[in-house]
Amino acid sequence: MHVTKLTATYYVVDEFLQNFMPYMEKHLLGSYRSKPTRICSLNSSEIMTIILMFHSARFRDFKAYYQHLAQFHTSEFPHLVSYNRFIALMPRVLVPLCFFTQSLPKTETGCYFMDATAIKVCHIKRAHANKVFKELGTKSKTSTGWFFGLKLHLIVNDLGEIMNFQLTTGKVNDRFPVMDLCKKLIGKVFADKGYLGKELFEKLMDKGIQVITKIRKNMKNVLMPLWDKLMLRKRSIIETIIDQLKNISQIEHASHRSIPNFLVNLIAGIGAYQLKNKKPSLGKVYMTDLHYT
Repeated sequence: MHVTKLTATYYVVDEFLQNFMPYMEKHLLGSYRSKPTRICSLNSSEIMTIILMFHSARFRDFKAYYQHLAQFHTSEFPHLVSYNRFIALMPRVLVPLCFFTQSLPKTETGCYFMDATAIKVCHIKRAHANKVFKELGTKSKTSTGWFFGLKLHLIVNDLGEIMNFQLTTGKVNDRFPVMDLCKKLIGKVFADKGYLGKELFEKLMDKGIQVITKIRKNMKNVLMPLWDKLMLRKRSIIETIIDQLKNISQIEHASHRSIPNFLVNLIAGIGAYQLKNKKPSLGKVYMTDLHYT
């Protein structure tokens, strides 16, 4: 099963890179520096495949997974480099990995769920000693307490597909990236009270997006269609997706040694989730019943 999935992932990645790499190289800025003469034995498709497969292989650390490949999958990867060399190669595929993840198929269903989650890069008590995220990480507070790191903002559909995502500092208000997240989408977005805002609501309505949230205690009660009320109760779907991203795809851990490798790990985790055949969803039958209620 693992070999079959490796082959399938490599095929999808390689097909994408054959079209994307010429486009990227055409738009690269010129440099006066001489080009490196050392040729890597692993191509970009192999590097991206290994990174993506780690996030769906249920290994708890990348080194153990890489050693597993070196021992049992030499036929699939006959030119594996050392572990330290591979870690140094990972930033090379950051840009292709971003575009690959965004290019994965998504369905515009008209029913979306939005939320943000903290991406902790170290324990809050060790924040002052963290050198890697000294300029980027910030201390902030969520409903579960204080953290040091960044925020991942997500919008997903009722089929469990990630429509868009954005990474910001921990102090950024959840409403700030909403316009970018909802770009090119039309329909209803269900979110928590943190996204309440008259100005934001009106801007999104002009673009064909209706944000639906619960109201605060000091606000006047308004009538809400039954379908909207029921869908608000199903916001747990995005919490389930975030849980899978953190605990299965492992987008969050505290041993990053560079910002590029942190970004590769985060985006690869999202890409690995998108490649899954089975995702949390509300189900077609359930959605049909709601529309007719």
